[in-house]
Amino acid sequence: MTKSVAPTVTIDGKVVPIEGERNLLELIRKVRIDLPTFCYHSELSVYGACRLCLVEVKNRGIMGACSTPPEPGMEIRIHTKELREIRKIAVELLLANHNQSCPTCFRNGACKLQEIARKLGVSQVRFKPVQEPVPVDVSSPSLVRDPNKCVLCGDCVRMCSEIQGIGAIGFAFRGHKTAVLPAFGKGLANVECVNCGQCSSVCPTGALTPKSEIEDVWNLLANPEVTVVAQIAPAVRVGLGECFGAAPGDPIMGRLVAAMKTIGFDQVYDTTFAADLTVIEEAEEFLARKAAGEKLPQFTSCCPGWVQFAEQYYPELLPNLSSCRSPQQMFGSLVKEMLPEQLGIPRKKLAIVSVMPCTAKKFEARRPEFAKDGSPDVDNVLTTQEMARMIEQAGLRFNDLEPQSRDMPYGFGTGAGVIFGTTGGVTEAVLRYAAEKVTGQTLYDTDFNDVRGESGLREVNVEVGGNTLHLAVVYGLANARVVCEKIKAGTCDYDLIEVMACPGGCVGGAGQPVNLDLAARKRRAQGLYRSDKGRQLHKAQDNVFVNQCYAKFLGDVGGHKAHELLHTGYQSRRRIADETLVILDGAGEPRLRVQVCLGTSCHLRGAQDILTGLLGHIAEQGLTNAVDVRASFCHEKCADGPTVQINGDVMTHCTLESVIAALDAHLQNPLPPTAGASAGTGCACGKG
Repeated sequence: MTKSVAPTVTIDGKVVPIEGERNLLELIRKVRIDLPTFCYHSELSVYGACRLCLVEVKNRGIMGACSTPPEPGMEIRIHTKELREIRKIAVELLLANHNQSCPTCFRNGACKLQEIARKLGVSQVRFKPVQEPVPVDVSSPSLVRDPNKCVLCGDCVRMCSEIQGIGAIGFAFRGHKTAVLPAFGKGLANVECVNCGQCSSVCPTGALTPKSEIEDVWNLLANPEVTVVAQIAPAVRVGLGECFGAAPGDPIMGRLVAAMKTIGFDQVYDTTFAADLTVIEEAEEFLARKAAGEKLPQFTSCCPGWVQFAEQYYPELLPNLSSCRSPQQMFGSLVKEMLPEQLGIPRKKLAIVSVMPCTAKKFEARRPEFAKDGSPDVDNVLTTQEMARMIEQAGLRFNDLEPQSRDMPYGFGTGAGVIFGTTGGVTEAVLRYAAEKVTGQTLYDTDFNDVRGESGLREVNVEVGGNTLHLAVVYGLANARVVCEKIKAGTCDYDLIEVMACPGGCVGGAGQPVNLDLAARKRRAQGLYRSDKGRQLHKAQDNVFVNQCYAKFLGDVGGHKAHELLHTGYQSRRRIADETLVILDGAGEPRLRVQVCLGTSCHLRGAQDILTGLLGHIAEQGLTNAVDVRASFCHEKCADGPTVQINGDVMTHCTLESVIAALDAHLQNPLPPTAGASAGTGCACGKG
């Protein structure tokens, strides 16, 4: 029997077999040649914008390696003089219009443009800039967008659209005026951005970066009147070491605690304590819903990016979200309630700093529902990158530090809390609780390997106490959208759905060290599972300190005190802030002002037909000089649409007939427009 021979190509004289590679770039990297590129990511579509990965193919000329599929017999050259010159010119052109404040840039040392310029030997820029500096967008609590550093690679645009399914940023204008912008040129805080920060994780420069709170934390630490405590999220312990040369997944928790105490934190705790609390509250909530057959499927609510996505796009599914706060916010609420009394200090003299792998946690900490009497439950959120930067600023030789222990009792967590940091971890932790609760028997084998995996959407059936639970584990908000649409269509029967916004879960959060190697994400997850195995306790219900907390302070699981401190609620959230379009500008005085919401939910309920019919009625009745008609994009009453506002009065569940009747009534009894109905604003209810 003749053995088949794999087809081959020749790369700079070396014969290379084709083994399923999708393009020449993958073949070239297989032979350990790091061909430069800005815009190529294996998880995103091929874009071919940067033109750095050009190669010369015999008899075909110069071609983009990322967009050219391999064919048997191809002869490829990579390092010709012409190709080297083309790449250098491309980088020089980018640098000509790039804000070259490298020493002060957050991405200094981790900038792809900086790295490629050095590798290509670019020592001068021969071209003059053709773009004028534009303002930096600092509107978002999570991200900073600096258009002056953008190289138009499109990575952020494709990440936001393809992986997250949102499209909060996109290309605008043409030629040398081309720019990447949020909708209508607004700030990131005023569009449908969910603060996940995945755009910043693929940005090769400093055009998109996590918003730093380092100086705020230094100021807290310098204030002798404030007691500053920290909580460290599970995924941080398997990521931060990369900033100091360690391999992804290597355990560094002891050294991190030592570094933080040296810097000046009074106490260093572990968010896994609150993750164990979350497991107990969320599992009990799920079991109650399952027994009653109500509000199923239950979605997890640990990820603030997912929660904001649901608020913006699927308000009708908000009752299905667990009412549990995220572990970060549970920790902040509980510790700020208990610790001031234990330390004998007022609440406002206690500051909690979170160290998180996530940029959306910065937004979450500022949600008004997570504050008491003006004092936030969590004062500041540092990403893993920011924490590493603070360690460097303190001059600490991180790898030489002697490990120290976390403080008790809030520094203790079980393995169930640790695995929260990876996709499937929340589901597995809940199953460890539910299985024991339902059967009444001690669970010794705590691994639920079926819910583990690397795909972005996994459907699993698990037997628990003779019952089959239908589960879904999701990461990436585009995958979450698929699941939500299936639920709305009634084509699935899930019981519990875990959603994480970031690829791979928190281990792939945008606050983690920038590492585009997918294997790094996998090794971080493996590090969490190893940490779980290295602990004596693997189930949240076995955490003795959590049990003491219930016995001495919280009372019953899901009881009044627990619900007050550990649970929350959600509401429909606008996607585009303060944006209206003038449809009909009446010339008469006084004019009646009408706004018709054309947001997605209202549009699907017939808002466009109402607007068209209303304009027809106004024309037929000769009212064009007496009425202003505007289209707005969201009144945040998505479940009650179509929504129309007339002189500040908001109407829901509208029909064309009811709107015309209300319009005629207002015309017969004219009143001056209210402040809420002024041009360019949303509805008077304060939500539009």
